[in-house]
Amino acid sequence: MAESGDWGGNSVASTSKKQKGGIFTQVGNFLKSLWPGTSSKKDGQNTGTMTEKQSGIKSGASMECETAEEEREQCPSRGRGIGDVVHGPGTDPSGEIHHDRDSSNKESSSLIQGADVTPTFSELVTQWSDCQLFQLTTFYLERLKQVIEEEVEHLSFMMKREECFNEQEHGSVAELLVKGNRRDSSTLFLSLVMVNGNRARRVMWESFVKMQNELPKLDKILKEIQELGPDPQEYMNITRRLTELPFHMEDVQQKHKENLRAQTETLSVNTILMNEKVKDFLLLDRYVELTIISSVRDRTLVEYELLARGRDLEEWQEKHLRGKLEKIRTDQLFHSSFSRSKSGSVSSASVAGFPGIGKTTMVQKIVHDWATGKIYPHFQFVFSFKFRDLNTIDCSINLRQLILHRYPYFGNMLGEVWKNPEGLLFIFDGLDEFKGRIDFADSRRDTEPQHQCPDPESRCEVSDIVYSLIQHKLLPGCSVLVTTRPTALHLLEKAEISVRAEILGFVGEERKEYFTRYFEDQTVAAAVFQHVKENEILYTMSYNPSYCWILGLTLGPFTQTHWDPQRVPKTITQLYCYFIYNILKNHGREIENLREVLLRVGQMAFTGVAEKNIVFTDEDLIKYNLQPSQFLSGFLMELLEREGSAQSVVYTFPHLTVQEFVAALAQFMTVDRGDITTLLIEAHGMTDGRFEVFLRFVAGLSSPRAARILEEFLGQFPHQTICRVSDWVKEEVKRQAGNTKSKAGQRRLLNTMHYLFESEQTLGSLETLSFRGLRLTPIDCAALSYAIRPCDTIKDLDLESCRIQCEGLQRLGPVLHKCQHLRLGNTDLGDSGVKLVSAALRNPDCKIQRLGLNSVGLTDSGAKDLVSALSTIPSLTWLDLGFNSLTDQSVPPLRVLILNHPRLEPIRLKGNKFSPNGEQELSVPQEPTSGLNPDLETRISWNTKVTAQWNPCPLLSTPTFPGPPQL
Repeated sequence: MAESGDWGGNSVASTSKKQKGGIFTQVGNFLKSLWPGTSSKKDGQNTGTMTEKQSGIKSGASMECETAEEEREQCPSRGRGIGDVVHGPGTDPSGEIHHDRDSSNKESSSLIQGADVTPTFSELVTQWSDCQLFQLTTFYLERLKQVIEEEVEHLSFMMKREECFNEQEHGSVAELLVKGNRRDSSTLFLSLVMVNGNRARRVMWESFVKMQNELPKLDKILKEIQELGPDPQEYMNITRRLTELPFHMEDVQQKHKENLRAQTETLSVNTILMNEKVKDFLLLDRYVELTIISSVRDRTLVEYELLARGRDLEEWQEKHLRGKLEKIRTDQLFHSSFSRSKSGSVSSASVAGFPGIGKTTMVQKIVHDWATGKIYPHFQFVFSFKFRDLNTIDCSINLRQLILHRYPYFGNMLGEVWKNPEGLLFIFDGLDEFKGRIDFADSRRDTEPQHQCPDPESRCEVSDIVYSLIQHKLLPGCSVLVTTRPTALHLLEKAEISVRAEILGFVGEERKEYFTRYFEDQTVAAAVFQHVKENEILYTMSYNPSYCWILGLTLGPFTQTHWDPQRVPKTITQLYCYFIYNILKNHGREIENLREVLLRVGQMAFTGVAEKNIVFTDEDLIKYNLQPSQFLSGFLMELLEREGSAQSVVYTFPHLTVQEFVAALAQFMTVDRGDITTLLIEAHGMTDGRFEVFLRFVAGLSSPRAARILEEFLGQFPHQTICRVSDWVKEEVKRQAGNTKSKAGQRRLLNTMHYLFESEQTLGSLETLSFRGLRLTPIDCAALSYAIRPCDTIKDLDLESCRIQCEGLQRLGPVLHKCQHLRLGNTDLGDSGVKLVSAALRNPDCKIQRLGLNSVGLTDSGAKDLVSALSTIPSLTWLDLGFNSLTDQSVPPLRVLILNHPRLEPIRLKGNKFSPNGEQELSVPQEPTSGLNPDLETRISWNTKVTAQWNPCPLLSTPTFPGPPQL
């Protein structure tokens, strides 16, 4: 037991051992002892037996628990274990720990549920044994890495203060933080805690209790443990219940893995730039990891609002940055701390995501990784189905037939497969495409015989089979994964699902990696990504893999010839013009009346937009005099659909935005359809947003740059339509600018700003723009900046509570100096964002007179630069710096600012962190300047009410500079 005692004892003992090697070497050696390497390829492809890695975890936990037991026998007074406080789980009055899992679970449960008052987490920590704390730390280790990132330095300092870390260890953690490697820092921190033994782990969990209110993700984990108990043995040792795969089944498992590997190793990509319609790539060469979060919103979203999805995505990312969302990997969907629930270790998972976000490709990667032995080795068999294919089954069927239809080589071996349901994973992709009825809220499924599917041999509807598997009524113990669009999530509300994840798409460097993998020539990849990154609209679109696909198809050809920045698309409309241009150029030779056919496709697309229809039938094609062809397949994808007992083919555009663009193009080019102005007014008046993106495309087609792209195939764009659309856009901007009292009015004004941006028009002047309380994305800020740029002066720009953050303010940076009244309060700008405001103040043409920067996260560091910039603006008459984080360090520069700006009345400083002496020093100057009012008390507002005496903006129902929110 001496060897295990090296890493199971106190920090003093472990520190002496570590002197034989560096910190990182010792940590590495410990991790090898805990997770002794990865299995070989042969082992990975083997079966349901426990892998070397898993047995390492098991033996590591056992060894640590034995160490804790031995230490207690030798030194019962050391630490604060269960025996020191109560006769808790697995102990007797002597303090000896008994490793009986059933009894431990029972006692643990009674500690939580049996008491009259639920104990606090702090009380529970004192009751848990060292063995339990070791198991908890091991079980939650991966999640803790991201949970503690924001406060790892504070935690490390607390460990050093409690003498669990030495100076060198704390310094190593801090060094990684200085280099910006937060994840590496948190990983090292946790590794050191594990190396340093029982007391270090106990101190860490006690520190977690003190910090749980500061770290929402940590608070979530602690509440999970408080609810479910401290013993995760059921989840950590799931493989103990798996029987070894019988010898006679190894051949069929090997054949199954080889078959799945062959099916999934290739990724087929549609292309319109080559002679072939589809090009195949190796999955591992093209696949980019998606960002997936472990929670999902449960509300219906408007699928076709391209940019609204971008706003929703950014809102989720903001929450993640604030620490409320946890990332989850595809190998954590099952048998991990995320799937721990009251119902036991058996779990079902759902993954939601918008169209084109990568759900199906993610499923392909999961199956491929299992088949190659990379993930989920405890699953002996994985069966994957698409709901789209299940739609073709219109008769009763049993699970045996369903599997044999897709995997016929199982033959009569399925009876053996059913014997170990814990080793099975079923995947169902695309619930939103399923034509059958699955309603988990319908209790009749559990009582009516015709809906019951008790065993794999029972014949029933496909929907009943899926329902029974998810609800663990069929093959109880198996795991199920379902993917769906958000619009079908309501069907799963009552389902027994323990993990409900959502794909966010590409975040940060993942976008760049997509283009790096998309183009073989890295020079081309770098040029395309740089252009996308520099264009706010294109960059925001690129969170979605399907948008990246369109960007790659469209921008790629520009790199094959001379890269002319003037020809590269700058707006969404221009991007889609090139997308259609490439279809016409590569697949239009077979069509005689190319223009006429395209316009007929566009008329069908417009009907679909108007009626919220994205699926078209042969009858629709006949109605618009269209026939399936190589050319038409450039626009429409064929899908199989079940109609009664027969199969039929239906059609859909590759993405809804393509449908909207073709619809806009048809309306724009059809001269004899009447006054297009009437269409614009009616579409703009729709309140459900169905025409929002369509209208942006119509406005964009009025731009000469957009028209020139398609004139080669479609002829000259009608001049009368161009003029009418341009006039309507300008008039609509002016009309909506005076109607921003309501959120709906603000949203309409914002939409017209996008119309203006897409059409590349400019307005001579805009006096007042108010978006107070309306969330603005970087794309919105780019459109707003474009509208303001040609203006000489903006009297009032109100962006208070718009949550624009630093990224959005960067887009507005070039025009901020044009505003006389600039309000940016209640936005998370921070010092970096305020620095952009300081740059505007230093502009020689700066016109800012009144400036609101309340509740923007300003600190003393940022205030120093801001005050320096403000000193160059003698015309400044009003300043709000309330509810920031200013301390007495900012008093001297603020006092100088007040003394040197006699017209500055008042300056609001309420809600900062000044001491009474600091407030006094600001209120009464020590050296009043001759000619200035020495009584600064009247020039500084410490109250919540606004004391400025000037007329508020007539378009607002609230004062121009309202007081801060009541705290």
